[in-house]
Amino acid sequence: MIDVYSSAREMAAAVARREVSARELLTLHLDRIARVNGTVNALVSIDVDRAHAQAAAADDLTSSGAELGALHGLPYAVKDTHHVAGWRTTFGSPVMADHVSAYDELVVERVRAAGAVVVAKSNTPEFAAGSHTFNPVFGTTVNPYDTGRSAGGSSGGAAAALASGMVALADGSDMGGSLRNPASFCNVVGLRPTWGRVPTWPTWNLWETVSVQGPLARDVGDLAMLLGVLAGPDPRVPTADSTPGAVFADPAPVGLRGLRVALSVDLGGAFEVDRSVADVVRAAGVDLAGAGAQVEEAWPELPDAEATFRTLRAWLMDYTLGAVLDRRPGDVKESLADNIRAGRPLTGRDVAEAYAGRSALAEQARRFFASFDVLAMPVSQVPPFPADQEYPTAINGRPQDTYLDWMRSAYLITVTGCPAISVPAGFTPEGLPVGLQLVGPAGSERRLLAIARAYEELSGAGIGVGGPRPAIR
Repeated sequence: MIDVYSSAREMAAAVARREVSARELLTLHLDRIARVNGTVNALVSIDVDRAHAQAAAADDLTSSGAELGALHGLPYAVKDTHHVAGWRTTFGSPVMADHVSAYDELVVERVRAAGAVVVAKSNTPEFAAGSHTFNPVFGTTVNPYDTGRSAGGSSGGAAAALASGMVALADGSDMGGSLRNPASFCNVVGLRPTWGRVPTWPTWNLWETVSVQGPLARDVGDLAMLLGVLAGPDPRVPTADSTPGAVFADPAPVGLRGLRVALSVDLGGAFEVDRSVADVVRAAGVDLAGAGAQVEEAWPELPDAEATFRTLRAWLMDYTLGAVLDRRPGDVKESLADNIRAGRPLTGRDVAEAYAGRSALAEQARRFFASFDVLAMPVSQVPPFPADQEYPTAINGRPQDTYLDWMRSAYLITVTGCPAISVPAGFTPEGLPVGLQLVGPAGSERRLLAIARAYEELSGAGIGVGGPRPAIR
């Protein structure tokens, strides 16, 4: 019996076997959206008529006997920073509040070609800046496990929609943790892939390496299925990796016995971690060791990661959004404006040094993974925080001066170039989800997904493997 918490793989198989129609699957999810989205506020720009038309077309294709795509008939949410032809795309900003996209960007082309039924956009913070999803256009997305808490960001709408059972799959993007952080907060799975694994088109800079697009799902198997659609080369994107996406679609879990795991709560004191999060990460290490993994407290030395990320982020923010700040300063939140302004004094040499820093960090990571199969560490330094805060201002009593400080556990990994996945690991004593960040060497997504799938089964915390569902009904 298919319900909104069935896996995307089960739903797609049921549609293909004609046990349920795409129309019925859509109605099931639209009913769920009607019940819970008013509280969670995860999905925006919902287009019921267009979704019904897509589902009808999907059913016609099923009846024709034609070969079906991997996502055929699955209700899907596109992040409100990704362009969908004829669909309102606001970037969470009043500057873009009335913008309607004229084209599908590449990730949307791919999910449509695979048969997904796009239902809505997912909410995002203003211009996807920050790991808490709120904006003046659509308001705040809250956590389905505790509606007084943040769902994370910037792909917070996507993660919350998945956790609430409103869509089968969703996409997002990640610069400093925007796929990983909301997955951790909402007890779902989010992957930041290696740069080039999921190509972006059109784009202002084919060689920009900090931000990537990627998948979110309720379990690793569903995420792998979506990555199989999103990944792969495209003739318009010379920087895309040539590996076909199908390689990643269904990795079997690896045996954990003998797996070389480096475990670190804080990368050797590189950041402060809330004690309740640290406890879950340490418990994950105990569980992995109990399953036969060789767990050792170790971490890569990343001394230049902080300056490298901050420089590149500021430069990118100024280049892409500086004109918006100049033209409409009252319509840019102050934390984002500060980040844009931080990019203005930067010189070409500063940017070149930051990219040189990225190269050095990639080499340090490569050497580290010669001794380990995976690095296990926190996704986020805090559990979900109150939704009326822009960001945590202190961790364990230690001040966090900017809206980026509490995201170091994610963005220090960003600039290594390594793929990283957030997998549900457990809950704080207050019942708030905590994810474990598993990091692998560059280009190792298939192996990383196999490890993540094995850990997911060991943990049992995630919604997709029988873990606690949100109380929201």
